[in-house]
Amino acid sequence: MSRPDTPPGTSAAIGAALYGLATRAARRLPRDMSLTSAATLATLDRTGPRRITDLAAVEGVTQPAMTTLVRVMEESGLVERRGDPSDKRVTLVCLTEAGASYVRTRRQAGIHAFERLIGRLTGDEVDALVAALPALEHLAELEGQHREGPKR
Repeated sequence: MSRPDTPPGTSAAIGAALYGLATRAARRLPRDMSLTSAATLATLDRTGPRRITDLAAVEGVTQPAMTTLVRVMEESGLVERRGDPSDKRVTLVCLTEAGASYVRTRRQAGIHAFERLIGRLTGDEVDALVAALPALEHLAELEGQHREGPKR
């Protein structure tokens, strides 16, 4: 949906460009784990420990599928389960240092890939991206709020 003061088709064109960029970037990521596993680790990195049911909702999978995914990542040393200090009946999934390191390394590889592409742009194009940076950051913030819901 466009704002009333935006020329017709502008929001759709921006959306298409961002979607195309995001999907192409996702295809270039290392295939050492599923996108759902990598996204789950990134969610834990951003939001902190979460319940399996919360992670399933955020990542758009069933609770049994998330339970299996967490078990596999736990066996790999990327996450661990801990009791919730505020409610002893609850188990939270937490990143281990190895999981946090994986997220940092993957994020840095993505940043470097975009840096290389940005290095191929003209000065005016880089200036346009710099000018758009606050809006892009706000867009990411809005999407994160929509997708992840409240922290626990």
